Amino acid sequence: MAKTKQIIVVGVVAALVAVLFAQPIKGLVNEKEESAETQQPSSEINLENISLMTKQGLDANLIKDISDIETQITKSSGEEKVSLLQKLAVKWDDLAKPAPQGFIYEEMAKISPKYEYWLKAGNSYRTAYTNLQDSTLAQALTQNAIRSYEAALKLNAASLEAKTGLGAAMVSGTNNPMAGIALLREVVQADPKNVEANKTLGLFSLQSRQFDKAIDRFKTVIELKPDAESYFYLATGYENIGMKSEAVAAFKQSKQLAADPSLSQFIDRKIAELSK
Repeated sequence: MAKTKQIIVVGVVAALVAVLFAQPIKGLVNEKEESAETQQPSSEINLENISLMTKQGLDANLIKDISDIETQITKSSGEEKVSLLQKLAVKWDDLAKPAPQGFIYEEMAKISPKYEYWLKAGNSYRTAYTNLQDSTLAQALTQNAIRSYEAALKLNAASLEAKTGLGAAMVSGTNNPMAGIALLREVVQADPKNVEANKTLGLFSLQSRQFDKAIDRFKTVIELKPDAESYFYLATGYENIGMKSEAVAAFKQSKQLAADPSLSQFIDRKIAELSK
């Protein structure tokens, strides 16, 4: 299952880069028409509706397994309910479906307020809204992520992971992106080798077309934790400042680590273009 999740991640990298530069960070690149962007999440976006939406296309036996647990949850309370919610979260995690997990962990945190539940809720919401094409749903999940990370930080103010998630969500989902970037810089100042904060700042640098900064961030990430995704973003940074040989080398590293035929084919085309 871990391999399946990795393929899902690297499989969307090429698609993300295709739209990355078409979606400037609000307040950082495109300051027009901001007022309509920060809307309150719809009350219709809840666990029940997200579950129904996410079940579409699943195997009938899987749907039954999930629905059976959901029925048990409606009849439970207290720690028994938390235990069943955890069981449900694991089911969705096995299917690499983060959106329902976010609502589940938030429900667990409301019953039994724990830092780890709020953090898992925020992380799940953040994974779910990343690359999501439905802008209304993405905005709702982003606001949920912000709320969850803020709750986590109330319980553990020193958490760099929660600060990183909150900073990323604030850049993506508010009209005050600099506040989010300031949080991410706080994390890097406290822990210069923080992989997630450097990767997130690198992505935002790509999105705002600050390619030199993006390259520096992804170099740091690769020194610490090389993966196909980071090499791909590094290559994209090199490509956009005309460093073709460096881009080709990074693309080759991404292909070697990806083990994903669709991404490999995309990289082969990029390498061919850059080698002309």
